[in-house]
Amino acid sequence: MNTVLLAIISVAVMGVICSVLLSVASKVMSVENDERVIRLRACLPGTNCGVCGFSGCDGYAEALALGDTAPNLCPPGGEAAHNQISEVLGISAGEGIEKTAIVHCLGDSKTAGDKMEYVGIDTCFAAQHLYGGQGACTFGCIGFGDCAGVCPVGAICIEDKLARVDRRKCTGCGLCVKACPTGIISIEMEPVNVAVLCNNTEKGAKLKGKCSKGCIGCMKCVKECPCEAIAVSESLATIDYTKCSGCGKCADVCVKKCIIKS
Repeated sequence: MNTVLLAIISVAVMGVICSVLLSVASKVMSVENDERVIRLRACLPGTNCGVCGFSGCDGYAEALALGDTAPNLCPPGGEAAHNQISEVLGISAGEGIEKTAIVHCLGDSKTAGDKMEYVGIDTCFAAQHLYGGQGACTFGCIGFGDCAGVCPVGAICIEDKLARVDRRKCTGCGLCVKACPTGIISIEMEPVNVAVLCNNTEKGAKLKGKCSKGCIGCMKCVKECPCEAIAVSESLATIDYTKCSGCGKCADVCVKKCIIKS
């Protein structure tokens, strides 16, 4: 028999055998998919933000199908996602959890000075690695909009070198928190009536000349708060929203006006 023909036949036979083995293996070793996981995944927005406490939408859908978590943990999906999830699971979605992003900085061109002129890649991440960016305060907003770039709903914009959040649009997904290299953005549960819009932990003397609205840790807000919801650590005031009543007395007495109320 021709050697070439024999080789062709041998390869063909081996191909048939391999295809049969793969077909058998696919049946024997197959993992049955839970149809509910597919349906639950379709209810979720696909932002994979992790606010629900899981690695992403796939992880949350799998946990929902197993009954290991609550159906109302997806702020980006909102009420629509909660209702769809409840329909798939045959249970009540409960009340949705509304969250919003807060930018803890007031350092625009009128309040914060610069220490240098930055010439480089126009991203906050790149600028932060070059002496903390051009701003004199290295704790504040760098202003190139990395946060705005990742926001899936267009809730963040840059105005006068400062990131600003439209809370009417914000879903609290948290992608902006991950994108911000200075850590000035936090996600809080609504309603947020008062907020400390500063992230600088330097003492008042070092802060002088860098930002006219930076927290100096004067303790007046702490003394005025009737709920003991404010604490000062490293010269920076922070609010415990589990205690805060939203009365706004802290904002009224703030010397630097870095605590705002809405």
